[in-house]
Amino acid sequence: MPMRGIRTVLLLATVMLAAAACGSTGSDSDASATASSSSSAADDSESSSANANPLAASPLFTWYGSKAAAAVPTVTGEDQAIVQRIASTPTAIWLTPEEYPAGTVGTFVSTVLEAASGRLPVFVVYGIPSRDCAGGHSSGGLSTAEYTAWVQDIADALTAGDVDSATILEPDALPSAPGCGLVPEREELLSTAVGQLADATTVYVDAGHANWTDTTTMAQMLSAIGVDRVRGFSVNVSGYDDDASERAYAEALRAQLPSAHYVIDSSRNGVGGTGEWCNPPGRALGLTPGATEDGGGLDAHLWVKPPGESDGTCNGGPVAGTFWTERAVDLAREAGWMS
Repeated sequence: MPMRGIRTVLLLATVMLAAAACGSTGSDSDASATASSSSSAADDSESSSANANPLAASPLFTWYGSKAAAAVPTVTGEDQAIVQRIASTPTAIWLTPEEYPAGTVGTFVSTVLEAASGRLPVFVVYGIPSRDCAGGHSSGGLSTAEYTAWVQDIADALTAGDVDSATILEPDALPSAPGCGLVPEREELLSTAVGQLADATTVYVDAGHANWTDTTTMAQMLSAIGVDRVRGFSVNVSGYDDDASERAYAEALRAQLPSAHYVIDSSRNGVGGTGEWCNPPGRALGLTPGATEDGGGLDAHLWVKPPGESDGTCNGGPVAGTFWTERAVDLAREAGWMS
């Protein structure tokens, strides 16, 4: 072959190899971009799933064994219709060692979970040592050793049940701790309880309300017990503060605890509060329970304190926790029910 022909062949081979190399590089780049895009989408999906509101996944459960339900046959006429409507509204189920001691609390929780059948029950764990040390109307609770064992019974039953649930952990325990000189003890006990319940239920540790503890102190206590291990915190439990005030308080806490979400007890805050916490007159039922799906920090409005159950022997009320039909009807009428 003449030299010119050889040069021509070599030139053509070089061009073909260069073209192949360019094509390979382009394919690798496209594959890399596709893989990167898929990885990003998977990360976004995982992040979205992690932040999904667990209270929006199922309708809330109404417990047929509530004190309101038991009161329905004791009244007549319009009052009965009001009490029936209250009894039919999903409301939290309170677990106290006085009513459900160790050895029986797990069985009761299992009974509720079985009855829930696809709906989401909300429990309240309320048995910490020196309970209600600030108010006194619901005083009691367990010893330290008894408390940890009792909470474990609850956690075991929740884990064994094939039903999602939510749990409000110890109303008033943290906000009352500074005034009662119990901060170290409460932080230790609640940190242990958080660890026991974290994998068994969606936990909201109680953070009091807007007119009780400053947000810096509360955020420090919530951080100390490991609130980042659970969903977040609850506000206004058994309180009367208006919704706007409680949202502002909760959002101020979230600014210091950005991973935390929260729920608001709206059972009796329909017209806000007066500063009085024990059976204040003229109050009203608040927003009915339901999840909030706006992508923000608020997971739900819940009825944590059962409307109609007394705050204590004040303003004409019976012993704390007793269903007070007159009070229930008054709260409903102030909210415009059956008027």
